[in-house]
Amino acid sequence: MNDKNTEAPHNKVSYFDMANAIRFLAVDAVEKANCGHPGMPLGAADFTTVLYSKFLKIDPQKPDWPDRDRVILSAGHGSMLLYAVNHLVGFPDMTIEQIKNFRQLGSITAGHPEYGHALGVETTTGPLGQGISNAVGMAIAEKLLNNKFGDEIVNHNTYVIASDGDLMEGISQEAISLAGHLGLSKLIVLFDDNNISIDGSLDLCDSTNQLMRFEASGWDVKSIDGHNHKEIEEAIEESLKENKPSLIACKTKIGFGSPSKEGKSSSHGAPLGSEDIAEMKKSFGWTSNEFEIPSEIKDAWRLVGLKNSSERKEWEERLSNNEKKKISFLNDLSGDIPEDLETELNKLKKSFSDEKPNWATRKSSQEILETVNIVVKNTIAGSADLTGSNNTKTKDLEIISKDDFSGRFIHYGIREHGMAAAMNGMALHKGIIPYSGTFLVFSDYCRPSIRLAALMNIRVIHVMTHDSIGLGEDGPTHQPVEHLPSLRAIPNLKVFRPADTTETAECWLLALKNEGPSIIALSRQGCPHLRNTYDEKNKSALGGYELFSSSSKKNDINLISTGSELSIAVDIMEELTKEGINSRVVSVPSFEIFDEQDQDYKQTTLGKDGLRVGIEASSGLGWEKYLGENGLFFGMKSFGASAPAKDLYKHFGIDKDNIIKNIKDKI
Repeated sequence: MNDKNTEAPHNKVSYFDMANAIRFLAVDAVEKANCGHPGMPLGAADFTTVLYSKFLKIDPQKPDWPDRDRVILSAGHGSMLLYAVNHLVGFPDMTIEQIKNFRQLGSITAGHPEYGHALGVETTTGPLGQGISNAVGMAIAEKLLNNKFGDEIVNHNTYVIASDGDLMEGISQEAISLAGHLGLSKLIVLFDDNNISIDGSLDLCDSTNQLMRFEASGWDVKSIDGHNHKEIEEAIEESLKENKPSLIACKTKIGFGSPSKEGKSSSHGAPLGSEDIAEMKKSFGWTSNEFEIPSEIKDAWRLVGLKNSSERKEWEERLSNNEKKKISFLNDLSGDIPEDLETELNKLKKSFSDEKPNWATRKSSQEILETVNIVVKNTIAGSADLTGSNNTKTKDLEIISKDDFSGRFIHYGIREHGMAAAMNGMALHKGIIPYSGTFLVFSDYCRPSIRLAALMNIRVIHVMTHDSIGLGEDGPTHQPVEHLPSLRAIPNLKVFRPADTTETAECWLLALKNEGPSIIALSRQGCPHLRNTYDEKNKSALGGYELFSSSSKKNDINLISTGSELSIAVDIMEELTKEGINSRVVSVPSFEIFDEQDQDYKQTTLGKDGLRVGIEASSGLGWEKYLGENGLFFGMKSFGASAPAKDLYKHFGIDKDNIIKNIKDKI
């Protein structure tokens, strides 16, 4: 049980009193907002207090210190736990006014923690399972950078505060199995083991032995009284010595201290009520008014916030004393793309223009990555068990393993969702540019993590091959139909669908320079090289451009397309030209970038005169903004089928003869 007499290490204030400061800030904020989740902060306050007071390496005055420990509140609904402790340790932005404005418009204290809103929030959480999975990526990043720069520059831990709900989400199994496989010894999960979910007691829906589950995945496991400060200390100390990731199941009571709601689901997601809070304060001997912290307790917490300042300064001195490592380290952290990358990619574009290879764009991507991974030395590649199909591994990338983190390629296994979330964690950690591969149809398995990457606007690159019915015989289960428009609908996400080797090189450069997340959708089938002249200008940089025109005068037909279907548009233009019908071909490799252009450019590019014809082997959702009311679209109106690609395009009417017939009928 909670030991009210256990003293914190820096003062004569007990852990119990320090934890109560978290508790009452949390319940007061939820009460004032008239919404929120008080139960989790009340139950988790004890182990959180011990973690921050004795173990956590942070400096609130330098919140972006690269060698700080990371704390991930995976149970994001308990956000007031994090906001309260960040206020207490002295993060400069987390004022008492922000606490009072919990969940209000314009405050940094959102209902669930949001990356970029408040200092000390390492990632956006709320969708359960995401935080623990992000943490795996952060722990991977730490191991990779430690291998590269040594203990004197990179040597920190990643802590996760997780809930029963986090561990019920399927993504958590993907994450913990990967963490165990890679032996991420600096990853410690503090499991708020209270046996309660929203609906009630956990045994309504779950009988999993979490300790056995984690142990089977290669973790060290412990179970302790999550209100006993001595047990908490000992458990964390022991976990820090392990050579594997650690789970500490902290047995707690949700709503700890609430006279009427302790141990009950009713404390999970609703204010306690003023009478309950008053009784709780009386029981705990808390005499301060709402939002007030006794000075001695506040001072104790501020000492916690100051305890690592000297260690941080020593780290800065070590970094400064090693000029070579400093330059390389800071360059990696900046995420800047070397200036010579564009030069090297232009050389490739010139060779493509000369040789005109008819490659699948997935092969084009691999050839381009051979150059990218030499020039950009902090890319970390991977694939969800589709390495040979996604072509994300280049010849010089060695495999990352439990015993060797000197490589740059991760075999994620069939863990698409966990892979995407881990990539988010790597990007958030900084120092790494992650990219990985799967099939476009399996973006469905990655979508929640892709969405969060977009919400946080962080740089992750998803290589998604087999991007249409063009993959052929694998059939409709593997043929994406609705995926391109659904991904294009996600704010901040850039979707690239290049048509040939040259566009693939241009899109890779744009994705690498993009500050947010990118999808590069690539074909399985061969695509003819379409650019007939070399131009060092990145034509894809405007999202869409005129590729060819059969006439310098008025054109009757504007053929607008993307990816592998662009060659069909070119064939159609050539046929129409023979018949005296002027036409032009427009490539739109990125809808998102094209939409950012001014109206005149968009209208000129799409064609101010003549019929607009869209061609893409996907659902036509979103094309209406380009084609207008009178335009024609040739794409998918159903799921695909199992057959050779050429037969499928003809069967679904995405072929030269059918499109020309319909154009003639229209004009």
